[in-house]
Amino acid sequence: MMLVEGIATVDDVDAFITNLRAVGEEHDCAVTAVDARYVAGRPHLQAAVDRANRAFERDDTIADDRSIEILLYAAGRRQIERALEMGVGEGRTAAVIVIDGEDESGAASAVAELFEEEPVLDAARDDQLIRAFFDISDLELAATDAPLVDLVVERVSLLAVEK
Repeated sequence: MMLVEGIATVDDVDAFITNLRAVGEEHDCAVTAVDARYVAGRPHLQAAVDRANRAFERDDTIADDRSIEILLYAAGRRQIERALEMGVGEGRTAAVIVIDGEDESGAASAVAELFEEEPVLDAARDDQLIRAFFDISDLELAATDAPLVDLVVERVSLLAVEK
């Protein structure tokens, strides 16, 4: 898995996703755009990629497209519409592009041309938004000394159990 971080200026979400899909097809990779505010950290995205890949290996997927499957796991949601909330929207968005497949470095170079590369993974992270999105309560946080990223990874992993 490779991550490309930066600021995406998206005038048309469908066109942006179409461009990412074309990059993925050209480089034989899944390419998924995620709003960086929702990402608890690199382990969060790695867990989503791992679980999505495992679902494809077992022929036990929710979606037919690996990029969408990665987004579903990253969001910890079975419903594509709800998972899309975690994707990029119109306007300027701090985004993390998740790339997983054969020619990850080639895909990363192509994706980098689509937006302004800069480190946003930790800078844009919004812990309150993440807690609300993943339904992590004050009580749950108080009951553990685990960091927020571990609780999110648990949610990602639970999607496979709930299928």
